[in-house]
Amino acid sequence: MGIDSFCSLDGSDPFWDWNRTWQTHNPDLTPCFQNTVLVWIPCLYLWLFAPFYVLYLKRNNRGYICMTHLNRAKTVLGFTLWLICWADVFYSFWERSHGATVAPVYLVSPTLLGVTMPASVNVFRYTTFYIYYTMLLISLILACMSDQPPLFSQAVKDSNPCPELGASFLSKITFWWITGLMVMGYKRPLEEKDLWSLNTEDKSQKVVPQLVRRWDQECNKVKRPVDKTLYSPKKAARDEKKDGQPIEESEILLAKTLQKTGEPSLFCALCRTFGPYFLISSLYKIIHDILMFVGPEILRLLIQFVNDSSAPYWHGYFYTTLLFVCTCVQTLILQKYFHVCFVTGMRLRTAIVGAVYRKALVITNAARRTSTVGEIVNLMSVDAQRFMDLITYINMIWSAPLQVILALYFLWQNLGPSVLAGVAVMVLMVPINAVIAMKTKTYQVAQMKSKDNRIKLMNEVLNGIKVLKLYAWELAFKDKVSAIRESELRVLKKTAYLGAVSTFTWVCAPFLVALSTFAVYVLVDEHNILDAQKAFVSLALFNILRFPLNMLPMVISSMVQASVSMKRLRVFLSHEELDEDNVERPAISASPDTIRIVDGAFSWSKDDSPTLKRINVRIPEGALVAVVGHVGSGKSSLLSALLGEMHKQEGSVSIKGSVAYVPQQAWIQNATLKDNILFGREAKESWYQKVVEACALLPDLEILPGGDSTEIGEKGVNLSGGQKQRVSVARAVYCNCAVYLLDDPLSAVDAHVGKHIFEKVIGPQGLLQGRTRVLVTHGLSFLPQADLILVMVDGEITEMGSYTELLGRQGAFAEFLRTYTNTEQEEVEESVGEEGGEAEDEKGKSEEAVPRKGLENGGPAALLGQSQNSLNAAGTGKTPQKTELNDVAATQKTKSAEAKRLTEADKANTGRVKLSVFWEYMKAIGLPLSICSIFLFFCHHLSSLGSNYWLSLWTDDPVVNNTQPNRKMRLGVYGALGLSQGIAVFCYSVAVSVGGILASRYLHQTMLYNVLRSPMSFFERTPSGNLVNRFAKETDTIDSVIPSIIKMFMGSMFNVLGSCAVILIATPLVAIIIPPLGLLYFFVQRFYVASSRQLKRLESVSRSPVYTHFNETLLGTSVIRAFGEQQRFIRESDGRVDHNQTAYFPSIVANRWLAVRLEFVGNCIVTFAALFAVMARDSLSPGIMGLSISYALQVTASLNWLVRMSSELETNIVAVERVKEYGDTEKEAEWKLEHSTLPAGWPTAGHIEIRNFGLRYREDLELAIFDISVNIEGGEKVGIVGRTGAGKSSLTLGLFRIIEAAQGEIRIDGVNIAELGLHELRSRITIIPQDPVLFSGSLRMNLDPFDGYTDEEVWRALELAHLKNFVSGLPDKLNHECSEGGENLSLGQRQLVCLARALLRKTKILVLDEATAAVDLETDNLIQSTIRTQFEDCTVLTIAHRLNTIMDYTRVLVLDKGQMAEFDSPSNLIAKKGIFYKMAKDSGLV
Repeated sequence: MGIDSFCSLDGSDPFWDWNRTWQTHNPDLTPCFQNTVLVWIPCLYLWLFAPFYVLYLKRNNRGYICMTHLNRAKTVLGFTLWLICWADVFYSFWERSHGATVAPVYLVSPTLLGVTMPASVNVFRYTTFYIYYTMLLISLILACMSDQPPLFSQAVKDSNPCPELGASFLSKITFWWITGLMVMGYKRPLEEKDLWSLNTEDKSQKVVPQLVRRWDQECNKVKRPVDKTLYSPKKAARDEKKDGQPIEESEILLAKTLQKTGEPSLFCALCRTFGPYFLISSLYKIIHDILMFVGPEILRLLIQFVNDSSAPYWHGYFYTTLLFVCTCVQTLILQKYFHVCFVTGMRLRTAIVGAVYRKALVITNAARRTSTVGEIVNLMSVDAQRFMDLITYINMIWSAPLQVILALYFLWQNLGPSVLAGVAVMVLMVPINAVIAMKTKTYQVAQMKSKDNRIKLMNEVLNGIKVLKLYAWELAFKDKVSAIRESELRVLKKTAYLGAVSTFTWVCAPFLVALSTFAVYVLVDEHNILDAQKAFVSLALFNILRFPLNMLPMVISSMVQASVSMKRLRVFLSHEELDEDNVERPAISASPDTIRIVDGAFSWSKDDSPTLKRINVRIPEGALVAVVGHVGSGKSSLLSALLGEMHKQEGSVSIKGSVAYVPQQAWIQNATLKDNILFGREAKESWYQKVVEACALLPDLEILPGGDSTEIGEKGVNLSGGQKQRVSVARAVYCNCAVYLLDDPLSAVDAHVGKHIFEKVIGPQGLLQGRTRVLVTHGLSFLPQADLILVMVDGEITEMGSYTELLGRQGAFAEFLRTYTNTEQEEVEESVGEEGGEAEDEKGKSEEAVPRKGLENGGPAALLGQSQNSLNAAGTGKTPQKTELNDVAATQKTKSAEAKRLTEADKANTGRVKLSVFWEYMKAIGLPLSICSIFLFFCHHLSSLGSNYWLSLWTDDPVVNNTQPNRKMRLGVYGALGLSQGIAVFCYSVAVSVGGILASRYLHQTMLYNVLRSPMSFFERTPSGNLVNRFAKETDTIDSVIPSIIKMFMGSMFNVLGSCAVILIATPLVAIIIPPLGLLYFFVQRFYVASSRQLKRLESVSRSPVYTHFNETLLGTSVIRAFGEQQRFIRESDGRVDHNQTAYFPSIVANRWLAVRLEFVGNCIVTFAALFAVMARDSLSPGIMGLSISYALQVTASLNWLVRMSSELETNIVAVERVKEYGDTEKEAEWKLEHSTLPAGWPTAGHIEIRNFGLRYREDLELAIFDISVNIEGGEKVGIVGRTGAGKSSLTLGLFRIIEAAQGEIRIDGVNIAELGLHELRSRITIIPQDPVLFSGSLRMNLDPFDGYTDEEVWRALELAHLKNFVSGLPDKLNHECSEGGENLSLGQRQLVCLARALLRKTKILVLDEATAAVDLETDNLIQSTIRTQFEDCTVLTIAHRLNTIMDYTRVLVLDKGQMAEFDSPSNLIAKKGIFYKMAKDSGLV
């Protein structure tokens, strides 16, 4: 039975009939076709996909369905439709039973679905048909609305879920579901609370573990076990054999070790994690690529239709509709594709940031030293971003060749072999672009290197800004940064020229291809006629070709960048991790010893020689153990070994119970004081109060403006050194652990406080009694109370025992005590934990240990997180940052929420980017250059239009005897127009790029200058993360992103204008349509930009905290590991990343929303251009019509691109705004005054007169010190003492005008310092600050950055500072490179370098800010004696913690609560029995 007889028994109803369907003025489909194909296709679709859908529903159980009106309506309709279908079937059976013959189709089709078409106008079937279709339409509309989320689903619990999950199909493909947010954003600027929470699939907790798991699998693939035989000599512990040589013994160990056989592939790990989801996008891409070629085909048919006047009109309308439908489907598919890509990119970034963060918590110190903080942060910011950018385009790698092949196939159909000429041109272009891409890559690497260096230097400058200000060194460092910046710009300039060449090849490639193809086609055979159909279909195809050819080089260069990033990431993720088994954790009952080290030898990295050797320690439970030794003898290293932070070369370490650790340099988080102490533990109020009291924090809490909820700035900037240390101790005590490792916590606090903490916390009666405590200390007075004392010399434990035992032995310990006690009897009392902390960064070597080079760079600085910690954000620790500490008055004030806040979060500006910002940018480029660029753009587009218009005139040339007579003239002019186009392109590309570089140089310079001119208070308020962000991210945007965006923006703007002009010339009727469409376009664009800009701002504001937190973590890794808080920090980091992505996700969806709507506008323009051309076909020449529609086909892409670029331009130009904003912040006084009347040698006498002096830290705070009047004669030595927060440091800050006076004045040699330029003042007086800050660079640069002194003078200063032996022993002598923060010198040595700086400047006034608090007694004596001899005739002001240093001074100024309490010679003050007497008594001096 054939298909025809299946439809009608007598064959009168054929399946298909051309005459009825196509070649007629009133087309229709045959009933048979309607009853079969149209009915069966949907049914087949349903049957095919039903099993998959059932499977999906079984897999994703989302909870119970909610019954709503919508739901009920859908169900009822569906049921009714089903009934109607069956009614039709029963009707057909009923007919049969009554003897009527019915074609089988009337039984099969309704049974299949029941759509019956009226055959004979049968009343029953006719009514069912119409009822059915109305209901079908209603049901379609209902299906477009989405149901409520099911009961008990995740979405219900969420306060602000993402509407995507609940959106209907239509809403999803058109991105309608985001409209609510867009409307809100249009009405008022969006805020954080408006953003939806992330989908579960995009959250860190879901994404990161996947990548980490896959990466671990990759790593395990390349490791294979290898048997190694180790021969291990063991030396018995020293004291086993009294008569001399220790016994040698050895053992042979068989160890299974894993050896790397190759590099693990990060690429594979990424592919396996994100590949499956990403593959969906490839499917979309294939469909889209095929649809792209429908446009030119329809154009061909339309031109054919215009040429064939006999074709019925409806053909034209049919083609137009078809064009519209195809372009719309293409749009929806393309946007869906982009959506998948961007979401993948977003997940990828989340995963990379998470993986890097997790890795940073476990890498060894050796690995940690290979990458600076800046580089690791770059991995998160720059490299993760590179991957995100690449993901969007990566599909072009296969899609571009596919598009090229398809285009060539259609071209061959059109023009035959002449196409090969065009192909040849393209093939030639590829190597040119490849060479450019390679060159660009080398420049890229060079630029990244300069950028890394610049950011590293900026980081140091910002961390040490206080020191720069005190020494008046800002200009020297400004020049250093500028020098790096210049080399970076030179590379950028070369890149710009290369870019111009590549832009030239891009823009000219399609034209050259067209030119060569047409030339060959016309010249090969004079009977080849270039008519409209051939020319314009070919042009449309060439335009399609242009995109993949342009994209390929971009994708390749993007891939190259991503591969560089991939390598950096792979290297970082493959770093060695700390061995979990370095420290064994035995069960509680195992042995009475809490801590055991047997035959331990430890080093900082695998390849170093051991820093600690032959260590044997057994510490019973509950013992208090003191560890003593000279600078650099390995005390801190011993604690690190116990924490498992060092590489264990041999032996075993075991610790029972939980561990708390107090590092030598306190690590403070940017959180409230209370959070710093609780450190993630639950709050127990009574215990908390006990701890705070024991750690002597109560007085500080009274002073702080917000009590314990005061926010502490980054790295604890608003706490003094002693307060930071006490918070650090309180944190350890609060967490209530079994074992306490205390690395000299008492060194940074005042004597009486040290005593208090020892008694109340550490000592036998303290809070920690019964716990095992290991205390590294220099405080001799604590030693008698210790149960066990370990004496360390050069990395070995030479003696151990109780105080009395060791004294009796007359060994190294007795020697150690004698050295100190003889010098000054009282010092022992005094030193109570005071002098300690020479932060004996093991690398530190006391003088006699100089030759031990091994340690010099290998020390634990990195471990102690001193990388920047030592530079506590504003340089020194105790000085101005006491921000409000001194403000005793603040206690009376209400502790308002305002006062608690210190740092200012990065603010998001709202509203439109002001035109003034664009104007600023144009001024930065230079107006003549700006105008010139715009003119060149105009020339380029004019010649481009001209050449295409010329082509349309050519195709309309009359044909004479099968030839076109003046084709050579036509070809020549066409070529000339093309050439002029190329020249214009090259010129504007160079102009824009060079302009961009000029602008970025100018903007960076002014920003650098403005930041350095800002007062100290600015740096305390502004987190360094924000500033670094400006110098890194925003500057990078101005350097490389903005110029290319401007190029693309101008290009697409002129394209759109040109296209509209052409369409208007061809079909003037379009003039009716363009204005409303233009308005719609404008409205959509404004509507979008309002939200998009705000989303972008919210995103960039929430980006800073991710990096700030990461920075903080890097500095405190050892503390986090010691307390076992890794998981909490990982959660915190994940939370911050997710918070950032909540702003990023809506912004990518908003882009898709916009694109769908804009492309719809573009599709309308195409449709109307075609429609009006069809209507006016009698008056239009095919050439003009071809021109008009081929331009219209491009308009969609150009419009889309134009909006993308204009919003990109707006969002990126914000960088200019943010870089400029520091120009408007408050500035310090002028550095140098124009007409300075200062004599050259001022100050000559050093006479200081302070009259009614007072100052405050912030406008809204009360005076920190007030009514101070002191007269200090030249050459006097004055000590300044007082309790914490009495205003000692504030006074020096006033002297250096770090903070300007609020009342009174200071005169030096009769000159009021307020009338001087800051540099004139600061360069003529010298300070030795509390925290010795060094910068990375040569030692000479650290002593004399302006190169103002000769080498002899520098050596002389070093000799007086007792550093000459050490420096001359270095291989590079004065050019010895100091690492970031001077970490490769010990703290004591850094302090001596600061002394050398002072000796070199040798000014009449010297201020010492507790300079010796962190030095062991030996170094302290050196410094004190040097100062007494070298600065004999100078005025010396010393802020002292240890009174014995100032007992021989001429006078002492005692401050109390910001006022002068006493001022007289030490002996008189003691006689008076006032405050000074009390302090001296506490210190045991009286």
